Amino acid sequence: MEPNMLGAYGPWAASLLGEGPARLSFRNPDFAPAGLEPWRLGTRRRVAELMMEPDAGGVPRAEIQHRFEYDGLDVEHLHWELPYGPPTEAVVLKPAGATGRLPAVLALHDHGGNKYFGWKKVAQIGDELHPIMRAHRDEYYGGLSWANELARRGFVVLVHDAFAFASRRIRLADVPERIRDGLEEVRPESEEEIRAYNRFAGQHESIMAKSLFCAGTTWPGVFLAEDRRALAYLASREDVDPDRIGCGGLSGGGLRTVYLAGTDDRIACACCVGMMSTWRDYALDKSFTHTWMIYIPGLPPDLDYPEILGLRVPRPTLVQYDEEDSLFTLPEMKRADTMLAEVFDKAGSGDRYRGTFYPGPHKFDRPMQDEAFGWFDRWIGG
Repeated sequence: MEPNMLGAYGPWAASLLGEGPARLSFRNPDFAPAGLEPWRLGTRRRVAELMMEPDAGGVPRAEIQHRFEYDGLDVEHLHWELPYGPPTEAVVLKPAGATGRLPAVLALHDHGGNKYFGWKKVAQIGDELHPIMRAHRDEYYGGLSWANELARRGFVVLVHDAFAFASRRIRLADVPERIRDGLEEVRPESEEEIRAYNRFAGQHESIMAKSLFCAGTTWPGVFLAEDRRALAYLASREDVDPDRIGCGGLSGGGLRTVYLAGTDDRIACACCVGMMSTWRDYALDKSFTHTWMIYIPGLPPDLDYPEILGLRVPRPTLVQYDEEDSLFTLPEMKRADTMLAEVFDKAGSGDRYRGTFYPGPHKFDRPMQDEAFGWFDRWIGG
């Protein structure tokens, strides 16, 4: 027996998942290629049932706080209200002076163990950049704010704060002292306070996940509900072609891409970066490296994690893998890639899936961005 996180229980846990396709996998011989659409609809219903997505309202009414030009881009700094929690802060970027309806991308920010920040991880709207964000950008994004880079290529790019991040984060003043353990917000945006808050937020994840279960929903369900609201707003804009919208992101943004792109046909093109493996990888080796934001109780016997994204077949889908990514094992990343390729091949759309492996650790660097941006150009640009 290979060492694993469950010790002697590991082989038993792996046997629950099995070696063959899950019950609702399109790779299962029970599903014929001609039955693609009934399979997609039925399996999405099952995912929705288990995800327990809450009602986050209709199309948000966005209020523009500032509108200006920065570094060749028209910028809108805005926020919107949802039926619960504080307002969501977001930015919209597009080429300065652009007219007409443009293709668009919903840029989904990462987790990174940093809940104090959200959209600022991938977008920049001024010369001043917080030192923590500069280091974050240098480590994971090749020193670039990738939402800006994509906007310069002719896209409308929307980035919003996800549930429990930045403007949507849990405020210390709103939780009991026994939960915050004496931590107070004293000097906003000081490096010391940000790091202290992120330690608190990391420990608070278990409380949040358990409380969401008790409330009758899941963290993926809340993520999805709020990302759908952002997508609805983006599609409603007069400068956006609603038939040419994509989404993508690294890590936590890749996770959100899996759930949103896999379940919402408004996403015409998707790019998941550094967030693709299998339930078996999580169960035996890697759940300790991951957030509670991934898990949908009861789903693994019906559908493996890659096949949630596979529910979007035959729509164009790019997945980028980092070969030395410490969040996953390489064999299971490769097995996930094979699963997705088999789903798209069986549907007769093998040319619309691409899985690319890059050397190095967890990242979305410049060569990866070049491929991703080219993928968006190919399928929804113009």
